[in-house]
Amino acid sequence: MDAPLWTETHAPELAELPQDDAREYLERAVEEPINLLLQGPPGSGKTAAARALARAAHADPDNDFVEINVADFFSRTKTEIKNDPRFEHFLVGRSSMSKRDMINHVLKESASYAPVSGGYTTILLDNAEDIREDFQQALRRIMEQHHRTTQFIVGTRQPTKLIPPIRSRCFPVSLRSPTSEEIVTVLERIVEAEGVDYDDDGLEFVAGYANGNLRQAILAAQTTVENAGELTMSAAYETIGEVGLEDEVESMLDDAEAGAFTDARSTLDDLLVDEGLDGNEVLDVILRVARKRYQGEHLARVHRLAADIDFEMHEGTSDRIHVSHFLAELGRDA
Repeated sequence: MDAPLWTETHAPELAELPQDDAREYLERAVEEPINLLLQGPPGSGKTAAARALARAAHADPDNDFVEINVADFFSRTKTEIKNDPRFEHFLVGRSSMSKRDMINHVLKESASYAPVSGGYTTILLDNAEDIREDFQQALRRIMEQHHRTTQFIVGTRQPTKLIPPIRSRCFPVSLRSPTSEEIVTVLERIVEAEGVDYDDDGLEFVAGYANGNLRQAILAAQTTVENAGELTMSAAYETIGEVGLEDEVESMLDDAEAGAFTDARSTLDDLLVDEGLDGNEVLDVILRVARKRYQGEHLARVHRLAADIDFEMHEGTSDRIHVSHFLAELGRDA
């Protein structure tokens, strides 16, 4: 998907968030910048909600809002992190740092900088379940030291993975998976803004396909429009119902078995980022393809490995790292 993502170009404003309770808590946080714990399943809108809050609260959100995705941070190389425009000025001459020290340093520096346009800075720490306890202790100290000038928003799908001192310093805001009706409302707003032909059945089909994952629904709608020029029932079924993602996964497995791990991981990144899937959804498609592709002991081995990866992801570690491990093991088997 080469065009700008609709998840970004049609990011909701605070008043457009579909969940009434969560929206009310966030609107209050504009006037009273308390620390927040945004908790909910993948695709429930945690990141979009934090960004909407920052746009409402800051006259200059580009400078006074810092977003750090923990899973993305730890899955990248140190060179990639140092070259990221958001972090490079914090990390000049810091090549000997571990990645844990890098993110700790970025957090401390971000929290200590004076806000550009207002009285405080907002820092979003997304996918926080991926950070180890020793780093969480360091985060707690940063929150204590800069509580007067920095609002911390912690986004997580597993709040129990956070230490009690962090949870106690944040007001919890729960975001549930949106209903199909709520997803349809969001999709309708987007396609009307895009001037796209659509019908109600097309919107409802995409909403049902996404199964409560709003991000996945928006990306599926965009893929359908790019392929068919419209969002009707027939166009949506042709694009995402019949073809789905199996071709991409088939190619990814081909690359993994051929030892082309970089290419396999690039496809995995497309699935996780561009398509908006989480690791469990990628595993589901892999197993569906595997049942057509393998048999006997090889198929049993794939199922055992997938079960191990699924368990590790439920423990709260990075989906990208663990599905990458699956691909590496598949290549080693070949």
